[in-house]
Formats: sequence, structure tokens, C-alpha cells
Amino acid sequence: MMRYFIDRYKNQLDVFIKNALNEDIGIADHTSLSCIETEIMSSANLIVKESGYLAGVSLSKLIFEHYDQRLKLEIMIEDGSRIKKGDIAFKVHGPAVSILATERLVLNTIQKMSGITSFTKDLNNMIKHTNCKILDTRKTTPNFRYAEKFAVMIGGGTNHRMGLFDAILIKDNHIDYCGGMKNTLKKTEKYLNKLNKKLDVVVECRNQKEIDSAINFDFVNRILLDNYNPKELIKALSLIRGRKKTEASGRIRKRNIVEYAETGVDFVSIGELTNNIKSIDMSLKAIVI
Repeated sequence: MMRYFIDRYKNQLDVFIKNALNEDIGIADHTSLSCIETEIMSSANLIVKESGYLAGVSLSKLIFEHYDQRLKLEIMIEDGSRIKKGDIAFKVHGPAVSILATERLVLNTIQKMSGITSFTKDLNNMIKHTNCKILDTRKTTPNFRYAEKFAVMIGGGTNHRMGLFDAILIKDNHIDYCGGMKNTLKKTEKYLNKLNKKLDVVVECRNQKEIDSAINFDFVNRILLDNYNPKELIKALSLIRGRKKTEASGRIRKRNIVEYAETGVDFVSIGELTNNIKSIDMSLKAIVI
């Protein structure tokens, strides 16, 4: 799955790496160039400083190679593995000035991704006795979305959609602007027929009337039940009776995810997966011989 993600979104990841390196390095890393000869070859260890799950090794490899193809990664621990304080995740070998130039981007990426993966793994373990799956959202850091969603996938979560371009998610404002559920879905159906492209369609339903309307449209793949408490969710699920896939969102946290998952809902989407995460502390330390 990790190789699949990188292959599928290679262009987007390359753009992220290029822009992030340019943001940090600009025209030159004056600090390193002022005191280290460019031909000096060296190595560094990526050292873990707290427990969790690792993510971002494969993306770190892309970052190093993008900046300087002479940088080579010796991977000790793979993405998705449990880690603890003192572990060495990888060694990087190559020009010292190139290791130093890429150090901050690699650390920012792997620490944040590992935090997301660790949290996702934790939530998945809490609801593994159910059939409910965890979805991420578009509540991501600008220009870091693909890395964050990659981390969710490594943690066993499911990517909801990458953006507005690869799925249709009809929410309350869309429905209100269109004058009601039926009118909204009729317009959507017409648009899809004209577009002639297969897109997943998720529709938010706020009440029984909207549920009844959405169920009658075959192209609707999933019904979104936003800001329902668990009792309200169970009632809504009894109305849907398995005729559409279902998703719960809003107010779902670590403290109540089990209660939501045990209602029988197919998916829970959690913005907190990517927008309120503590990074896993790591450091890149020079190997001095």
C-alpha cells in the first residue's frame, strides 16, 4: 500500500518536496557552506526520542534523493513499525553539506507523519472489534496534505478524498443553496451524466426526510450523518437499513470513538487525525568517526 501511494501521487509529492526545499534553503545554505567543505562525505543517524509508530521514512528517501542523488539511505526500521526511545530509524550517507541542508525538512516531515500514524494506529486498535473504518478529512496543513494523508494510510486509516477534484461531498450549505435535497441531487445527477466520469458521491442528511430522498438516488454511495450523537446515529441507521454506506462525523474524539463505532456505522471521519497532532520527537545526529 505504501508503494502504491508513492507511485500514485509521485507528482504531487515531488511538487511538495521542491517547494519545501526552496522555502527552507532558497539560494544556498550559507551556514553549512561557510564552514564545511563541499566534498566532505559523512553520515548521520535518525534517532527516535519517544515511543510511537514510525512514518515518513519512504518520503525522507525521496527528499534526500531529490536534493542530492549522492545521499543514500540505510533503512533500519520500516514505515508503520512500532518505535521506542533510542531506536535508530535510518542512517543517511553522503555529502555533509547536503545532509545538513535537508535535515530540517526531513525532521519536520517524519516527526509530523509519525505523530499522525501513531494516533491513527491508536484509534484503530480501540475499534478493531467493530467493522467501522476511520477516514481522514480535508482539514490538513496547506501544501502538506499528501504527506499527512500518507501517514493516515500507514496508520491503517482510509483516505477520504484528496481534494474537491476526486469525489463529490454534498453538505448542508450545498443543499440549502440549491433549495433542498431533491433539487440538489437532480442537479448532481445531471452534472455527472454530462461529465461522464465515475466519482464517489457522499451526501449529508440532517433528518429523515433528507435520508429518504438520498436513498432513492442510485448514484449516491454514502450518507453522511454529521454531528449526530450516538443515540441519534442509531436511529438514523435504522432508517437507512443498510441500503447505503454510512459515515458519522463531527464531535468524534478519542474519548468517544468506541461508542460511535459500536453503533454499526460504516465509517467515522475525524479531522483531528491531521489538524491537532503532537509530533513524535526525533533528531538527526552526525556520526563522527
